[in-house]
Amino acid sequence: MSTAWPALSYEKREWTPSSTSMMSRTQQRRHRGPYLAAVVPEIAGVDSLDLDTETLARADDASAAIARFDESFGSDLTPFAAILLRTESVASSQIENLTSSARAIALAELDGGRANAAVIVSNTRAMQAAIRLADELDAQAIIETQRVLLEASAPTHVGGWRDQQVWIGGRPFGPHQADFVPPHHDRVPDAMDDLVAFLDRDDLPVLAQAAIGHAQFETIHPFPDGNGRTGRAILHALLRSKGLTRSVNVPISAGLLTDVGAYFGALGSYRAGDPNPIVALVADAAFLAIQNGTTLVSNLRALRAGWHQRVNARADSAVWTVADLVLRQPVIDSNVVRAEAGVAPVNARRAIERLAQAGVLSEITGNRRDRKWAAPEVLDELDAFAARAGRRGGA
Repeated sequence: MSTAWPALSYEKREWTPSSTSMMSRTQQRRHRGPYLAAVVPEIAGVDSLDLDTETLARADDASAAIARFDESFGSDLTPFAAILLRTESVASSQIENLTSSARAIALAELDGGRANAAVIVSNTRAMQAAIRLADELDAQAIIETQRVLLEASAPTHVGGWRDQQVWIGGRPFGPHQADFVPPHHDRVPDAMDDLVAFLDRDDLPVLAQAAIGHAQFETIHPFPDGNGRTGRAILHALLRSKGLTRSVNVPISAGLLTDVGAYFGALGSYRAGDPNPIVALVADAAFLAIQNGTTLVSNLRALRAGWHQRVNARADSAVWTVADLVLRQPVIDSNVVRAEAGVAPVNARRAIERLAQAGVLSEITGNRRDRKWAAPEVLDELDAFAARAGRRGGA
């Protein structure tokens, strides 16, 4: 076990419930007075990551596999970059017990949809924001990522670092019986400045740096909500900013999802002063994600090739432009086709009709107006990816 990495310390803070009207007298006694809140160590200036040789080797092997996976797409990025980002967002949401079918998520991308699906779509947009801001991964970029994640569902929780104590587990009345109490909110700004400085370093192995940075972020818990999903988005932003990924996102959360208990256990080990488990787990998750992602992309490529046998259209027909669109956005309407594929209205309608006649698309509203079409085979592949990710033991 690593011994030099700094562990958390704790400090006493005072707690007074904001309201006692819903608390029994016993609860009032238990949830009043001093409690212990974590104090995170500064990590920006550590001499090394202090990892075991085996952990470093696993991280190096995973980094090489990530780079190969990224390079394997060459110029064939569209639509797979969007698909892999979507799968990462869905898996990251599943870790937080937010689940929805691929069809519901795709519908929510069009018009908001049901609650869980809409929240997962917001996570996709937060991932996009994090990647877009990767070259300037500072405090404001992190705050912006969380804003995009939650502004539609919890607008009062966005705009800056938290200004209240939070805790994980326990009771809603106070932090005294919590499983973990992150730092008091007045320590968050300095802790995040230190983390940003750590993430800015260019002298550390990138995947290990990203895993440790993620664990430090989750320990600080800088927001009132959305910390897990924001933290995993920041992990990907760091991989992009350091050049380990250039074109696509490896859906690492899909690898973590195979054993969520081990993931939370590794975060606990990090807080106790051992960074090896979280680095090893992220490395192993990357391998699982690459395996699952490769299966998904291979199946979608075969699916797309099979459409050529079913659809009779010229190579330059708008039909194929729309076919590529539904791979990355498997529920569409005519407005999306015009906006995303740049297809004129009359050609959009014809392309949709041709694909529907071939069984590539299926009309799902039953309406004469505001019609929507789904690509059921694509949705099945996305649901199969999610099922593989959720099965303990890997894809």
